[in-house]
Amino acid sequence: MKAQAKPWSEAARLYFDRRMLVILVLGFASGLPLLLTGGTLAIWMKENGLTNTAIGLFVLVGIPYNLKFLWAPVIDHVPVPVLARLIGQRRAWTVVIQAALMAAIVAMGQIDPAAAPVALSVMALMVAFLSASQDIVIDAYRIEILEDREQGAGSAMTQTGYRFGLLAAGAGALYMAEAIPWAWVYAVEAALILIGTIAILAAREPDRGPAARPRPTLKAAVIDPFVDFMRRPGWLVILTFILLYKFGDAFAGVMANPFYIEMQFTKIEIANVSKVFGLAATLVGVFVGGALVFRLGIVRALLISGILQAASNLMFALQAYVGHDVALLAVTIAAENVTGGMGSAAFVAYLGGFNFSQLVRGGRVEELRRGAAARADAMFATDRAPWCPEVF
Repeated sequence: MKAQAKPWSEAARLYFDRRMLVILVLGFASGLPLLLTGGTLAIWMKENGLTNTAIGLFVLVGIPYNLKFLWAPVIDHVPVPVLARLIGQRRAWTVVIQAALMAAIVAMGQIDPAAAPVALSVMALMVAFLSASQDIVIDAYRIEILEDREQGAGSAMTQTGYRFGLLAAGAGALYMAEAIPWAWVYAVEAALILIGTIAILAAREPDRGPAARPRPTLKAAVIDPFVDFMRRPGWLVILTFILLYKFGDAFAGVMANPFYIEMQFTKIEIANVSKVFGLAATLVGVFVGGALVFRLGIVRALLISGILQAASNLMFALQAYVGHDVALLAVTIAAENVTGGMGSAAFVAYLGGFNFSQLVRGGRVEELRRGAAARADAMFATDRAPWCPEVF
């Protein structure tokens, strides 16, 4: 017998549930640090005269996002002394990590990129480590606080909040940087994480149940999920596809902001077109990609989106040839983000076809791809001019 479908009104009301609003705010806090060690940091460094090679090598500070599965079992099963007894394990870890993350972001903003690039890289690495740790506990909180049938809505709220966090750390930071020093920009961005701390303190601790009390071994928590994946037929082909499908996007995107600066675009122009308009274009692409999956199936949607993603990178070559042209920049961003959103929607749908319950919870499948792309970006980043041949 088929399960009776829930009415649309009940589905809509779910998004206004108190738990969903908390998850939305936590998603916002989760999205804030990424660009502060990525695209926004790249613009700050470019303004301070760092080379494109140095900026490209800073991509390596994102390695903690790729390796967070190594310490995820600790955060998942080891309680914070004293504080965990007072407010619960998930909330305690969230408060501690977010406090350390705010301090690290403020400290990072006090460093002169030109005078102390090594110190800046160390602090950026610390921010990335704490940000990855925050992702672990927020994902665990969302999974435990919601019922199985609510997980889809919870994921949507997380992604929505995450996108607004990226907007605040991207466009918001660039708007502020036109008026105040970068040190104050990073201090304001750090303060925004307080919204997540307030939300988690106002929320309740999830009931983990008796099954959550035993602490699994390292083998059960980390190794067994990978062994299970490698038992699947064609697992190596699948893993290679996962690693490479978004590679072109990552390769073109890592140096996008320094490229815009060299094309003489102002921070306001970059914020308006690349960040604000770019977010809207990405959301359009996500919906189009979802419709493609529904209409054509996952395989054809992946093929079409992948071809369009690769072709969209050629717009950067045209932009390099034309130079400073805001209208063309809008077309470039539209092509890049719409096709990227389409590819992401199809790619997530593809991953959703696997029973990756353990891997997804640790955030490892997507991070494998991001890790490979990040290391390649750092290897190939270059100072050679002009930009046009590099895009090709």
